[in-house]
Amino acid sequence: MSHPHPELGTPPKLPKGALRVTPLGGLGEIGRNMTVFEYGGRLLIVDCGVLFPEEEQPGIDLILPDFTTIRDCLDDIEGIVLTHGHEDHIGGVPYLLRLKPDIPLIGSKLTLALIEAKLQEHRIRPYTLEVQEGQRERIGVFDCEFIAVNHSIPDALAVAIRTPAGMAVATGDFKMDQLPLDGRLTDLHAFARLSEEGIDLLLSDSTNAEVPGFVPPERDISNVLRTVFANAQKRIIVASFASHVHRIQQILDAAHEYGRRVAFVGRSMVRNMGIARDLGYLTVPAGLVVDVKTLDDLPDDEVVLVCTGSQGEPMAALSRMANRDHQIRIVPGDTVILASSLIPGNENAVYRVINGLTRWGANVVHKGNARSTSRATPRPASCCTSTTSASRRT
Repeated sequence: MSHPHPELGTPPKLPKGALRVTPLGGLGEIGRNMTVFEYGGRLLIVDCGVLFPEEEQPGIDLILPDFTTIRDCLDDIEGIVLTHGHEDHIGGVPYLLRLKPDIPLIGSKLTLALIEAKLQEHRIRPYTLEVQEGQRERIGVFDCEFIAVNHSIPDALAVAIRTPAGMAVATGDFKMDQLPLDGRLTDLHAFARLSEEGIDLLLSDSTNAEVPGFVPPERDISNVLRTVFANAQKRIIVASFASHVHRIQQILDAAHEYGRRVAFVGRSMVRNMGIARDLGYLTVPAGLVVDVKTLDDLPDDEVVLVCTGSQGEPMAALSRMANRDHQIRIVPGDTVILASSLIPGNENAVYRVINGLTRWGANVVHKGNARSTSRATPRPASCCTSTTSASRRT
């Protein structure tokens, strides 16, 4: 939803030598991130994402950034820098490129691969420039330097934008995991070097940044997953973001260790994991991943389904399973793992899905009970932690 401020009026003409920064989405909300940098009559865009609708917005599929202010100056856009491949940062790109298909896209290898696959559905072949951490590129009047940041998707980048008016740094989403699975840390040395040079504007973006303490290392999730896999006696259904490559890798490793086959459910999950595998970001043992249509031939205790819907999205596979609106039917004894952290604002939708899954007899493991599950000794799935308390919360 847009949050207009009519009291602000029309922005004045940009003075000569000044830099204007205009957020067209993502400010004060989680989603549709898009920021426009304007200098000397030229524009640089950082990210162009979507926001998913909430329950009081029936009939709406996606919420886009407000393109109104740039519709008349599309020819002035030097390029779109994409910090990483999450939908709230790249999902709006096809709709902007419909207005002008030749706007260059700048990003890392995985980020560009994900957006290129998405653009194929819109029959758009973009011009792209692949960059990596430590690289510095002149994009029109903007001097951009790219910095490695750790996030829940590989290849995330921050960008330092230098202009004669000063330097702005947009971090993109990041976290401070000191033991990342791919060994790629947030480059604090680069940020320190930039601060010594002089950062005039820092645009920092990190969900739950106000929560005190340290981010649990991604590696800690492996122990939880192994314990859940050891306890489960029937099917395991894991819901995650379709771009959370590191989490999916941990699921594949656990399935391989416990002799289960894995099937990806949903178009975005199948597409993204195929891209990650082809680019070397995902290691898949031979014979581990099978087509979902072959699962009926396997015993329940040899099956793992990986799908979307960890945030309660109404059209995602897990929500449809909870509503009995999917070809995969939840049965008593199934174990469902919500393998992504809860994004603020999605609580009601997630608890509704948990209630639905529990109603059909599933044992649901989520952040609220996962650590107690991981400390327990392996036991039959029927004794796993239930989600009755979650049902009462709604």
